[in-house]
Amino acid sequence: MNRFPRVMGMRSGYDPAEVDALIERIESTLGRGPRDLEPVTADEVRRATFSVRRGGYNETAVDFALEAFVVALETRQKAPVRLAMAEPTGELLREQWFEQQAARVERAAFRPGRMGSGYNEDAVDAFLDRIVATLRGTTSDPVTAEEVRTVKFPTVLVRPGYLIQDVDTFLAGIADVLEQR
Repeated sequence: MNRFPRVMGMRSGYDPAEVDALIERIESTLGRGPRDLEPVTADEVRRATFSVRRGGYNETAVDFALEAFVVALETRQKAPVRLAMAEPTGELLREQWFEQQAARVERAAFRPGRMGSGYNEDAVDAFLDRIVATLRGTTSDPVTAEEVRTVKFPTVLVRPGYLIQDVDTFLAGIADVLEQR
């Protein structure tokens, strides 16, 4: 699995196996991967070093992504935010509540990624469209809460992308909403 671009020719870059192992631990800590991996802290990510090997991952690309992960880990440690609205009550019919949630997903706006990196905007937008269709009950392929918690978006470098932390936090709240569908 190539998570990052590789260096060209005979140049050396970060060892892909070492980078992938750390990224898996980070994603697990952020709730986006298998939960059986050892959690990682922002300080551990800052101190991470990798062996180099010919044809390895582009070091700049990995460094940018790790910086974004540090921000996400620090934010998660300070105050995890749950964005789901209160459950539907007698005042709001169940379908009206889900329509409000769908409208909230349609209005979602994310900050741009730091230093030219982040989640691919087209991939995130397409996934949000599927969530809206699920909330409105207009799809034959509904998105599950588990799928929202484990979705992996491609990352971009030197192109516009959504701030990873913003998308992950928003989706955590939407997963709670979908559990009620």
